[in-house]
Formats: sequence, C-alpha cells, structure tokens
Amino acid sequence: MKIRYLGHSCFQLTESTGTSIVTDPYGDVGFDLPRVTADVVTVSHSHFDHNNISGIDGNPVILSEEGNYEIDGVHITAIRCCHDDEHGEKRGDNLIFKFRMDGLEICHLGDLGEECTSSLLEALLPVHVLLIPVGGNYTIDAEQAKEYVDRIMPSIVVPMHYKTKGLNIDIERVDRFTDLFDEEAEEIEIIDSEECELEFFRDDISDDSTQIIIMEREK
Repeated sequence: MKIRYLGHSCFQLTESTGTSIVTDPYGDVGFDLPRVTADVVTVSHSHFDHNNISGIDGNPVILSEEGNYEIDGVHITAIRCCHDDEHGEKRGDNLIFKFRMDGLEICHLGDLGEECTSSLLEALLPVHVLLIPVGGNYTIDAEQAKEYVDRIMPSIVVPMHYKTKGLNIDIERVDRFTDLFDEEAEEIEIIDSEECELEFFRDDISDDSTQIIIMEREK
C-alpha cells in the first residue's frame, strides 16, 4: 500500500487494488490542498482544516460517523474519542480511523486530544502504521504523542498536524516531538521530495522496532 502526504492531517492511502482513501482534507490553512481523486474520504471532525470534502475529486463515500465499514475490500473502523482532555467539553468529539489495507493496520488519530488510556488502546491495537498529531494546542502535544507511540509500539510512525512552512495555525514544530526520542534506539527519517509518497509491504514491516518518518509536504 502507498501513503502520500498532502499536508496537515491529510493523507492519500492507496491499496494495491487501486482503492484510494483521503483523510481529513483541509480548507484554507495557508496553502492549497492538492487536487486528488478518492473512493473514500474520512472526516475526523467538522473543523475547517479537516472537512474540506469538496476539495476531493471523484464521487467518494464520505465517512464521518462512528462504526465499521467495508468499501471495495478495505475494512475501516471509526472509533469515537475526545478532541480535548475535558471529555469533549472544549472541542467536542473526534473520530479515529483504522484501515486494513494489504494486510497492514493503519491508524489515523485525527485531532485526538484525550490522554492515553488502556480502554482506548484496546480499541486501537494492533497498529503497524500510526499517523499521529504532535503539534499540541488543539490536539495532544509532543509528550503525549510520545506516550501513545511508546504504548502502541507501531512499526512506522508518521507525525502530522504540526507547524510547517506556510501553515497559519498556531501549533508546535515536529522537532519538539522527534527530540524526545533517543536516535540510537529510534530510527528517524525525513522524506523531502517533489512528491512525498511511501510504499509499504507487510513483509517489510518489523515488529521489533519503531521507525519515525517525517513526510515533508509537497512544494
């Protein structure tokens, strides 16, 4: 399966069969959303930087409610949690989406804001590829994100929802998160190319270590 980073919390996930999913398409955040076509669009919550459905081409199925789905052979689970650490009193609910694609479990945490609890972990596991917000202010911060990584123990971690060039949202840079890891124990890789896309195969995924991949948004 392939993961293409479109910026902020938006990714295009493509299974080998061709089924394409876009997560949390954004509106005006200081830069433009690339035009892509998808079969499915997932929306973690209704804020403008996560729900720009009209920005995606095609006639995608929109998933914005808790539940279990199967679309074109891809199993998708939407898990309700809180957008803040006050049981949703400040910012309401958030949906975590899990995708099973090409034998891999991919988890997109959306704008997760609540602390890491055993009950939430039980709902999430297992996870091979974790897409996690790290910028704080509106989501969990770097320290909380590290706790999630330490407890979930995914093979691949891709940070999202952090301060990048051009972004006009008040959140922290990604290095506050990566600085918390011992580079001797955790492999950190920065992918900065004209088209930021990764391809994963189940046989390539190691269950014995965690790799952090920083995917720089396309120019």
